[in-house]
Amino acid sequence: MIFSESLSQVNAHPSHSLLSNLLPLEFTLHDAAKANYHRGMKILFTLLCLLPLPLFAHTGTSPLGFTTGLSHPVFGLDHLLAMLSVGILSAQIGGRAIWTVPLTFICFMLVGGILGMVGIPFFSVEIAIALSVLLLGILIASNKKFPLFITMAGVGFFALFHGHAHGEEMPASAQPALYALGFVLGTFLIHLAGVFLGYLASKNPLRLVALRASGIAIAILGIYFLSQSIHGKTSNPVSVANLAR
Repeated sequence: MIFSESLSQVNAHPSHSLLSNLLPLEFTLHDAAKANYHRGMKILFTLLCLLPLPLFAHTGTSPLGFTTGLSHPVFGLDHLLAMLSVGILSAQIGGRAIWTVPLTFICFMLVGGILGMVGIPFFSVEIAIALSVLLLGILIASNKKFPLFITMAGVGFFALFHGHAHGEEMPASAQPALYALGFVLGTFLIHLAGVFLGYLASKNPLRLVALRASGIAIAILGIYFLSQSIHGKTSNPVSVANLAR
């Protein structure tokens, strides 16, 4: 009798009732975040499956089309870091940002690529690309969740310049449609790698510290790219090949 009365008093204590209310809420929030991540990854993989569909009917028509476009984002270190950072940033924000932020970048990059292919000039393309690397590195290092609309607007703006650089550097012998498909798919794969890295880092405090430190390194490289672009020391200062010389 005494034991049952004591037990009822413990259960009736406000701190215990508060704890019992908070625990289901914590698990609910965790499950919701996990569900949003898996939903975003499913959308990204669905887009990945859809992108190459037009390729199978044209694989042999232009060796400088699809493969050249696919490799272009990888061999430009500034493009590679910016696109990887977009994926990491979207994973840091979480929720719908996992797929909306990379998709925004890809859509605006495609618009910029078309403008570059047809010869419409942009101002200070290299400077804008270097700025994107710098700012994205700062955002990753800060690990702060900015409003989704603002993030998408900033990412879309800089994606125009990345796309313009891709389109402007398209080889004359390449088919524009295949070349565009290649650099869109290449960008998507880099985004996907960034999302995966950001997700892994969020599961471990030490990895998160390492990820934020990598953001600082990316920002420092952005400063270097910016100084090279402003001073115009080379025509393509951010090429991996040029950095290796």
